[in-house]
Amino acid sequence: MRTIIIGDVHGCLDELLALVGKTRRDPRDRIVLVGDLVAKGPDSPGVVAWARESGADAVLGNHDAHVLRVAAGDHIVRLPHRGVAESLAPADLDWLRARPLWLRLGQLGDRERLVVHGGFVPGVPLDEQERDVVLNLRSIDADGRPSKKLDGTPWAALWRGPEHVIFGHDAVRGLQRHPFATGLDTGCVYGNALTALVLPDGDLVSVPAARAYAPLR
Repeated sequence: MRTIIIGDVHGCLDELLALVGKTRRDPRDRIVLVGDLVAKGPDSPGVVAWARESGADAVLGNHDAHVLRVAAGDHIVRLPHRGVAESLAPADLDWLRARPLWLRLGQLGDRERLVVHGGFVPGVPLDEQERDVVLNLRSIDADGRPSKKLDGTPWAALWRGPEHVIFGHDAVRGLQRHPFATGLDTGCVYGNALTALVLPDGDLVSVPAARAYAPLR
């Protein structure tokens, strides 16, 4: 059995299906999504329904969390997320609510593997990581503080394990390969590519985006 870990899909169902096909998925293979299944792309309901019906695992992404806030009655969330929340079937909303902030995959290849959407602050125990940070982290700033911004050092470059973390959320930096972390957000929804890491062998598989569905900001 292989584990196929897929980067930020953002509603790009056609690319997701093409990528799964390119990996030649066996029914015994496990699929894990790094979060941000929804928003910005053309078919958020299709992506969530496919993930649920196919038995995929996923961690919660920051855009997934925005949609769930709308579904819970928060009217401050931006308009695009309201539309996504209204488009999801009740069963798909329930499935999305059940997604964890991070997922331990166990020993795959040479070490333990974890999946998270944003990241972890180096030096902080996993059970003490803050929810907002786990969903949104990109950098550690010059003062050593976690940051959602690109200014500073990529948190993954500072992560020393012992677990190897696979994450998303950082499309500007794109594919990241560090000693103890791998970033898989290659900006599919922005017109770049959708990428998967296949374990235990460590192969990277990508498909190009059909087009740019949203601007990269």
